[in-house]
Formats: sequence, structure tokens, C-alpha cells
Amino acid sequence: MGTPRFTPEFKEEAVRQLTERGYSVAEVSDRLGVSAHSLYKWLRAIKPDNSEQHARDLLEAKSEILKLRAQLKRTEEERDILKKAARYFAREPD
Repeated sequence: MGTPRFTPEFKEEAVRQLTERGYSVAEVSDRLGVSAHSLYKWLRAIKPDNSEQHARDLLEAKSEILKLRAQLKRTEEERDILKKAARYFAREPD
């Protein structure tokens, strides 16, 4: 007696119970008689790979950080200029 073979439809329905209906892996595993390991494996196989989206998000965040750093540097320089000007004009004339 080998390991049971499940149809693609069965696997899709099991994953649908996890993703769309909100059941836990333990519940689906007990109800369908499938190991939790198999459910996680099916879930990984059926879910779309979002690594490209993740990479795009990281690149976007990095570019925003660089832009904000440049803006911060410019703002700090402007502040320093204003401090110097305030000290200059606050001095009493001789």
C-alpha cells in the first residue's frame, strides 16, 4: 500500500479551503485525511510567486529612501544657513 494519489481538483479544493474559506491547515488536514506537509506543499505550488512584486517593492522603497535622504540633507543645509544669518543679524552693531 503506497501513498495515496490526489487529483489536481482535490488539491485545488483543499487549497481553496485554506485561502478563500479561512480554515486552518490543521482543520483541513484532519477533515480530508491529508498531511499538513502536503497541504503546505500544495499551497506553495498553487499560489502565484510574488518574488518579482517583492523585488519591485524593495526597489521602490530604496529609491524613496534615497530621495528622502537628499531632501533631508538639503533641508539641513538650509537650516544651517538660516542659523548663521540669524546670528549675523542678531549681533549688535559696533
